[in-house]
Amino acid sequence: MTEIVDEKRREFLAGAGAVATGVAIAALTGCPKKASAITTTATQPPTTLETSDNTRSYIFIIDQNLCDGCQACTIACQEEMEVPPAWGGQVEYAGKQSWISVFDQGNGVFLPVPCQNCQDAPCAKVCPVGATFYSPDHINMIDQNRCIGCRYCVVACPYERRFFNWFNPPVPPEDKDIPYSPNYNIPHRGGVAEKCIWCAHRVQNDIVPACVEACYTAGMKALWFGDQNEGVVSNGKDVEDISVVTNRRAPYKLNEEYGTLPSVLYLPPEGSTA
Repeated sequence: MTEIVDEKRREFLAGAGAVATGVAIAALTGCPKKASAITTTATQPPTTLETSDNTRSYIFIIDQNLCDGCQACTIACQEEMEVPPAWGGQVEYAGKQSWISVFDQGNGVFLPVPCQNCQDAPCAKVCPVGATFYSPDHINMIDQNRCIGCRYCVVACPYERRFFNWFNPPVPPEDKDIPYSPNYNIPHRGGVAEKCIWCAHRVQNDIVPACVEACYTAGMKALWFGDQNEGVVSNGKDVEDISVVTNRRAPYKLNEEYGTLPSVLYLPPEGSTA
């Protein structure tokens, strides 16, 4: 990962009407919950991975051959999750934390990096209060009601996908009465760690994450998301078998040698030996 793309925002949302808001995963239909409708409250989170034959196991597949570095995913993430401003030396885009960063690898090759959703995550291991935990769907989550702001997780993440709110972020009036849920992390607060949580509030309703939908709307179709147990992924509209997508080119994982078991697969650009 080298220099972060610092391009001017593209007017990619102009054609947003071409894709219905809230495209369903694996051809399921439904509407994403509005923030005001989310009433889930924090429960006692497990600190270790829960497994069950009936649970889902989500993955991202990112096709580098189709990504042009437009930052549609980053912008959609910031808007969907109302991502707080960046402070200090944190990775940022447009003055906000970049829960998804797009790195310019040169020669027209770009690398979008969301949370890698490691299934043996160092951030979960070092949290002294169990604020970092796994949902039953194997998504690496964080509960701000439990977070004590020690920042051990920020240091432990080898992908630099953890962020810290040094001050109280701005909270829109319409968000102040929303019951907090680890599935949405709104309203945001100071003194806690935050991260990409794969749009858990959308995924719970069988809706692809906002970044996937935005990438399709932008015309890139580089991001795929789905359930490994079902064996299918969606790019926001099309649904394909995982094997069909991964057979395009041999997939790889970022720094797999770390032993963190990341859940993001990358399809390298054509001609790459990655």
